[in-house]
Amino acid sequence: MTEKRDYYDVLGVSRNASKEDIKKAYRELALKYHPDRNKSPEAEDKFKEISEAYAVLSDDEKRSQYDQYGHAGIDQRYTWDDIFRGADFGSIFRDLGSGFGFEDIFDMFFGGRERRRYGPQKGSDLRYDLEVSLQEAAFGTNKEIEIPSSETCKVCHGSGVSPSFVNKKCSNCNGMGEIRQTRKMGFMFYTETRTCPVCRGRGIPPESLCKNCGGTGYTQGRKRIKLRIPTGVDSGYMLRLNGEGEPGSRGGPKGDLYVVVQVEPHAIFKRDGDDIACDAYISLPQAALGTEIDVPTLDGKAKLRIPEGTQTGTMFRLKNKGIPHLQGWGRGDQFVRVNVQTPTNLTKRQKELLTELAKDMNGKVTFR
Repeated sequence: MTEKRDYYDVLGVSRNASKEDIKKAYRELALKYHPDRNKSPEAEDKFKEISEAYAVLSDDEKRSQYDQYGHAGIDQRYTWDDIFRGADFGSIFRDLGSGFGFEDIFDMFFGGRERRRYGPQKGSDLRYDLEVSLQEAAFGTNKEIEIPSSETCKVCHGSGVSPSFVNKKCSNCNGMGEIRQTRKMGFMFYTETRTCPVCRGRGIPPESLCKNCGGTGYTQGRKRIKLRIPTGVDSGYMLRLNGEGEPGSRGGPKGDLYVVVQVEPHAIFKRDGDDIACDAYISLPQAALGTEIDVPTLDGKAKLRIPEGTQTGTMFRLKNKGIPHLQGWGRGDQFVRVNVQTPTNLTKRQKELLTELAKDMNGKVTFR
């Protein structure tokens, strides 16, 4: 059997390290070797080692025993349960923002982590990408979508067990779903638990599984859902529908459905937040003399006065003609950029008029 390393060396602290130093060292190592973060083959063994070292050195009584007698002082006096139950793992994992905590550490040593997967499990979440037009995104819309649906099995009514085998237990584990073996390590006895290989943790014989659903408790189908897209949404907006995802297993709750909105590109308008913009192309005479044009907006046509002498690239604003705000009152604006088109394919008469105009204006060129 591999000889255990010194607990202080495992955590990389001195023998006179304070409890806060020990906690800090463990927090850093736990973040590095966390099984849900570090997928290397040796990560879990390393995580076990640092967790065991922390469990002993963070407890004054256990640390005193270890300092006097080494590993023998711990192995002869404490069970594995005693070693880990007193350690403050909870606050550390809350600091790390992890869902992995003390029970997971305990299970890693006693074989229950795999077994816990066979308890009630929440169903998987579903995602649905929904495309809407800019008009629908601006003013909201009602939609009906069709998604895969898992229905409760009509044969076993969701239990996953064939009605003819109700209350039957796995003969290998007597319905416990796990096999326990007591082992001796030095002067200490500990119980090792592993998932029953026959029933795979379910506690029922394999032949008792419902044939209609394969033991899952549900069958596949499709369903339609009506939903409301609020006004002012943009691409990436996510709508969460609680309980509309996949059903849970072994009595677990359903997952959720996330509807992610994607706004289709518009033929005319470009969107910038809650503002929209478009380009208007006018003739040289219109720009020089001024004119009034009809501008398309999300609400229909709107009049826009172009003053005389307007230069190409001039931007005009139509207030409150943009996208309604998603949170709160009001709307964005619509911006119209005017572009003066240079005429091509002129008729003889048009050329004569422009030539006359050019002579009258002396053909001046300005540089800026």
